[in-house]
Amino acid sequence: MADILTSVFRTFMSQTDVNKDVTVVPHSDSSVSSSVLLPGDSSVSSSVLLLGDSSISRSLLLLSAVMAASELGVRVVFFTQTQIQSLPVSLQKCVPSPESLKKIKFSYPRTLGDLLQQVAGLHESQNTSPTPPSLIIVDRLEGFLGGNHSEDQTCAAHLSALLCDTSSFLTQILKQRSPSSAPCRLIASFRSDVDSEHAGGESSATDPILDVLDRYFQMRCTLDRDRSYEAAAAGLKELWKVYLSATGITEDACTKEREDRPAAAPKEWQLSISPDGSMEFKMA
Repeated sequence: MADILTSVFRTFMSQTDVNKDVTVVPHSDSSVSSSVLLPGDSSVSSSVLLLGDSSISRSLLLLSAVMAASELGVRVVFFTQTQIQSLPVSLQKCVPSPESLKKIKFSYPRTLGDLLQQVAGLHESQNTSPTPPSLIIVDRLEGFLGGNHSEDQTCAAHLSALLCDTSSFLTQILKQRSPSSAPCRLIASFRSDVDSEHAGGESSATDPILDVLDRYFQMRCTLDRDRSYEAAAAGLKELWKVYLSATGITEDACTKEREDRPAAAPKEWQLSISPDGSMEFKMA
């Protein structure tokens, strides 16, 4: 899943960085090469937890969904409690085709029970035929939890286990139908109640629910507001630091992934958001 996120970053890179990286497709084209997405690479982490600001997280989730549907041509299931009113501004400037948008199924569960039932329903034959989803997205996990930390830890573990099991189940079906298929990716966003300062993507305070989620998600993508002098000098633009870090996978697995992939993606990015809401990424 981190490959799709980093492809989003590369697609909406600043023109300065595009000139440094000849493999990046310009923003105006909005297409992504298969060499960037690595769709058949089983070593790519297949689950990512997006941590930070809810509105920015939702925009990144939508960008990921549209990119997977339009560039990879795969089915996407997008779970969220609130209706999607409009696409992010960055997408409005390069509107995807209606046919590709039809590959995204939006579901609106209101409660944790609704979400569990709908995720479990992805195992049923009518949802896996003719083509099962290749990307599962859950927007704002915290909205499905009740506020009682002890109970929420149990609920978070139950939901995460079901999501990972469903992703694994759909991966098996995809592989049966086409051995070269990529695994079914999973990406979810979460806004922690714990106010923390991030250093390289790591939190300085502990959130017990986040600790539970990290056991199930292989990677974490952390959004951290940049309040440095450079950010202040940027004027009206908001600047954010974006960190990619391993969580639920072992050190040996991380080492193997680095060895298997000679050109690893950058682990830190800078995101600038203009007053109109458009996003632009730079490699840090």
